[in-house]
Amino acid sequence: MARIALLSLHTSPLAQPGSGDSGGMNVYVRELAAGLAHAGHHCDVYVRTHAEGLPAQVAVEPGVVVHHVAAGPPDLAKEDLPAIVDEWADAVATAIEAGGGVDVIHANYWLSGVAGHRIKHALDIPLVSTFHTLARVKTAAGDPEPEARALAEQAVMACSDAVLASCPAEARQLADLYAVPRSRIALVPPGVEHALFSPGPHAAARDAAGLADVGAAPVVLFVGRFQRLKGLDVVVRALDRLWARDAVLVACGGPSGSDGAATLAEAQAFVADHGLTDRVRFVPPRPHHQLSSLYRAADVVAVPSRSESFGLVALEAAACGRPVVAADVGGLSTLVEHRRTGLLVGSRDPGAWAAALDSVLCLPDRATRMGRAAATLATDYGWATAARALAGVYAEVTERGPLDCAA
Repeated sequence: MARIALLSLHTSPLAQPGSGDSGGMNVYVRELAAGLAHAGHHCDVYVRTHAEGLPAQVAVEPGVVVHHVAAGPPDLAKEDLPAIVDEWADAVATAIEAGGGVDVIHANYWLSGVAGHRIKHALDIPLVSTFHTLARVKTAAGDPEPEARALAEQAVMACSDAVLASCPAEARQLADLYAVPRSRIALVPPGVEHALFSPGPHAAARDAAGLADVGAAPVVLFVGRFQRLKGLDVVVRALDRLWARDAVLVACGGPSGSDGAATLAEAQAFVADHGLTDRVRFVPPRPHHQLSSLYRAADVVAVPSRSESFGLVALEAAACGRPVVAADVGGLSTLVEHRRTGLLVGSRDPGAWAAALDSVLCLPDRATRMGRAAATLATDYGWATAARALAGVYAEVTERGPLDCAA
């Protein structure tokens, strides 16, 4: 049995994905911790105390404990977190020692990576890192990130005993943009909880999702945080160009990041200005287990992200038997088999997206075939499989011992 310290400084696996800083990474940390625990390992998940009155520890299930570790004022914005990373890292290192130590540190996102780098040197413990998003990839996609972040990422990678990639595209980015030796890149695709996300009756799902009143109208679904990175604007504008003029867009999520409020306001203004009010529904984030009804209620799921290291929404939708129209970027290019399980769009032009969505919505038999193929593809991904692969990475780095830091 291994003892693992999972670091998630800026967001907690206890938080509901879909708004604020909560998203696919929350699901990733929660599900992998559970998968590792089910395999007999113990996971201590360390997060920053982000609100008053939080308990020091939350026992999520046997083998998984979330620790709230204070550093700076609870209500710090994400943009201000770099200033307290060292303080948080030192407090986590103290907590790890007080708890009897761990075998490996697994940092999630670059802020946790910087903390993990510091903890590795303090405790002489191997460091595994998952970045989820990469500054240089986001910048190239039109969402500029400070070069200081990219340099911090590179320093963490140089210190990491293993750097995880969720798909071959991310592995290439790590090697090409950050010069990570391929021998230290481990491919560990995330999974999907098939007990929750599986095909089901379409009409019943619409009732369960609160969409019974749309009748037989086709539904385009967007699930994700409302920020420019996720491309809400693209799918809203595409709706106005569809041949399927009765199609309804359901956008489930909430504002996130510094541009979140503006992203939502711009989308709402476009909807009002173009007479789409009756065809667009903005719905708040839902608990993760309730998303399956939304996926099953949809006719097609749109994932127009500018960049995406993996794309859990695309995988969950596929597991529910829904065709996915996605941007041809990152992990989405792996999760969607073009013209078999969905469509990949290599442009951000709303007209191109409208054409792709129409080619699914206007051909129900094709959509059905794609949905069945998508559900079959999704069976290759599971959290238990991911946890086994990750446990193998942990075993390798702990047997080898911490590598010398090249940063």
